[in-house]
Amino acid sequence: MYIILVVFDVLAVVGAFQLGMIARYGTIGWQSAMDVVVVTLPIYILTALNNGAYSIDVLRRARVGIARSAAALVFAFASFLFISYYFRILLFQPRSATSVGMAASFILLITFRLILAQIFKRVIGQRITSDVVILDDVVVPVPAHYQVIDTASTNLRPNVRDPMMLDRLARRLRGVDRVIVACQPEQERPWAVLLKGAGINGEIISNEFDQVGAIGMGSFDGRSTLVVAAGPLSTQSRLVKRVFDLMFAVPALIVLLPVFVLTAALIKLDSRGPVFFRQQRVGRGNALFEVYKFRSMHTDRGDAAGSVSASRDDDRITRVGRFIRATSVDELPQLLNVLFGSMSIVGPRPHALGSLAGQQLFWEVDERYWHRHALKPGITGLAQVRGFRGATHRRDDLTRRLQADLEYIVGWSVWRDFAILVSTARVVVHKNAF
Repeated sequence: MYIILVVFDVLAVVGAFQLGMIARYGTIGWQSAMDVVVVTLPIYILTALNNGAYSIDVLRRARVGIARSAAALVFAFASFLFISYYFRILLFQPRSATSVGMAASFILLITFRLILAQIFKRVIGQRITSDVVILDDVVVPVPAHYQVIDTASTNLRPNVRDPMMLDRLARRLRGVDRVIVACQPEQERPWAVLLKGAGINGEIISNEFDQVGAIGMGSFDGRSTLVVAAGPLSTQSRLVKRVFDLMFAVPALIVLLPVFVLTAALIKLDSRGPVFFRQQRVGRGNALFEVYKFRSMHTDRGDAAGSVSASRDDDRITRVGRFIRATSVDELPQLLNVLFGSMSIVGPRPHALGSLAGQQLFWEVDERYWHRHALKPGITGLAQVRGFRGATHRRDDLTRRLQADLEYIVGWSVWRDFAILVSTARVVVHKNAF
């Protein structure tokens, strides 16, 4: 639907200036007045993306979309007039065609938006978003257009100490926009913890505020709900982050291909076993995925669960493995994870299920651990550039990293990703990398 809106917005502007050409020359074509379209359309699209002209609110309420898109169009035309004043572009344009085109752009844009709103409503009805209701030992009436998940029949009882349950929940919620949970009061807090790390808009039907850390109020079928979690990135921000990832990953894979080939050859010559080490890690929304790394340990002495951190004199590490770990070359295959979409260039580092801080599993140290998975894991992150890497012998080793990860999620921006990426160059070789 977003793509359809963009296409018809573009058609509105192009069509409007064609009307201007008819008014001026009596025919359609690409005369000089159409150059205005070339200048204004990119400005309009970028402004519309930034001010939310393509968002869930717009799909639900046509008037919101009209107001935001019209504001973006005003800014685009104002920018063109400003540019033309300094570069004398307008002197070479037929003013009558340009004036008609600008005025007709607003008329066609509003018309198309109203027509599309009616089409969307007839075709999709109230199912603009994918909404799920989770019933956990509670029975509430649910409107027909909501999906229903019963925890008893799907084995989805909330348990923050069970990564497999979190993985099952993540897979059931993939592609969902909003989750409403109806549960017993004693289960509200566990559900709140799970939803906060799911990277999704989550609400709990409840009368209690403080226990679950509500961040707002919502409603469901006449009942009040507490908003306990919100997806950290909008559709536009996720798109920007994905483009940023691909713009870096694709060229990097091409440039580093000789390094990949040389490293693979050295690994095969040094010890028996596969070139790549694959291990399940916790990813976005607490779903499990396979991470790729160059194998740095002897195959028969590897640690698939990740419960034993590598030490400085670890005899499991091969000769080549010691070098590629010290220089972080072993992490390069994660560019493939970025290419396939399971990781980002920048984000919280993915951990193995068996990772320990002292004698405790990571999620046993701090229940906020699951919150860090609201974004895709990254090859590098804020914790890494601050020097928080290597083995986690104490609880504090995890707490510092967790605090940095949560800080990154709350304050994400593409410029911060770029700054972290640049800063990573300083810590590629680090005293804690072994």
